[in-house]
Amino acid sequence: MTVSGPGAEETGGHDRAAPEGAPGDARTSVTVIIPTFNEAGNVEELLTRLAAALPAHLDCEALFVDDSTDDTPAAIERAALTCPFPVNVIHREVATGGLSGAVVEGLKAAASEWIVVMDADLQHPPSLMPELVETGRRARADLVVASRYAGGGSHAGLSGRYRVAVSRASTLATKGLFPSALRGISDPMSGFFAIRRSTVHAHADILKPLGYKILLELAIRCRPRAVAEVPFSFQERFAGESKSTVREGLRFLAHLVSLRTATPVARMVVFGLIGLTGFLPNLGALAALTAMGLHYLPAEIVANQFGVLWNFLFIDLLLFRDRRGHRHWADRLGRFALLANADLVLRIPLIALLVDGMGVAVLPATALALLTTFVIRFVATELLVYLPLRGQAKDAGAGLAHEEREKEGTP
Repeated sequence: MTVSGPGAEETGGHDRAAPEGAPGDARTSVTVIIPTFNEAGNVEELLTRLAAALPAHLDCEALFVDDSTDDTPAAIERAALTCPFPVNVIHREVATGGLSGAVVEGLKAAASEWIVVMDADLQHPPSLMPELVETGRRARADLVVASRYAGGGSHAGLSGRYRVAVSRASTLATKGLFPSALRGISDPMSGFFAIRRSTVHAHADILKPLGYKILLELAIRCRPRAVAEVPFSFQERFAGESKSTVREGLRFLAHLVSLRTATPVARMVVFGLIGLTGFLPNLGALAALTAMGLHYLPAEIVANQFGVLWNFLFIDLLLFRDRRGHRHWADRLGRFALLANADLVLRIPLIALLVDGMGVAVLPATALALLTTFVIRFVATELLVYLPLRGQAKDAGAGLAHEEREKEGTP
């Protein structure tokens, strides 16, 4: 849906001559993508401030990608009537991917040279939008981040010490996990940034957003060649309620794991780490069963299933989250359990072969058998449990998973 104000033709066109003194003596087109979920009280003020900040040399349009259940679409339509630049709305009936999914949909629809992403709650000051774009032009950057942690920046608008601590901890963890991809970005958790359309357009089909930290997704998957920052002070919300919840925090952690395990080697490492934690429920169940008088051999078999279930839950929720839609959960669990128990059957004959047939000492033979069966189990899990069914993936050989199929929006 497109709703344009009475001044849209004057400021939204792309054929005007650049005014005297315009930076670079050239016009620049920019699309401001604003994902919304029940932000009716903020829309008019946001567009008013954006219009007041807009310099003459920027050809601007606002693109709302709306997942609202209130009257936000009507509020956008009313505010657009007096807006001096075009206002477009994409209303999604199914909010796939939450806030980040909305931004990706906007990125695919945008046709301008620059794209600015910002929230609708006015915690991101609209007056800074032109500076983000101009900094990108001047520095020849592909990505310009509005940072709370650059010189002069502030997170004063975060309510309470808890949210400040969570934000700081998330930033440190994220930069520690992706030091190369996030080099030069002091605030990877920022939701306010400008990016060249050419940087993101070629990678739009491989973006797999989850939750609300879209900058992290873009920086890691699109790998912009040059990055710049502009300090800003995080403001208090103008109206409405914050969408940051514990559930969003858990989705953020799942997104981190998904990004960090994008390569087979990384997935194998995490697969092994999760497997190590599976010893805890295994040994706990074994101790409880033997204490109840059960013979240790059947107790070993039963206790192993507790470890199998533990491993499956974490591997399914974290490691292969984006592939869960390929098979029913019962099918995935059955296949995983079969492979995990087959590991026991394979390991003992392999140890015997190494010791009796090849003269390897018991301890090295056991270690080698564990390593061998671990690699076999990891490969088999990828191929037999989480490989897309035939016809589900267009490019399975390139290792690109489908977009998450959960049909839920930002809570």
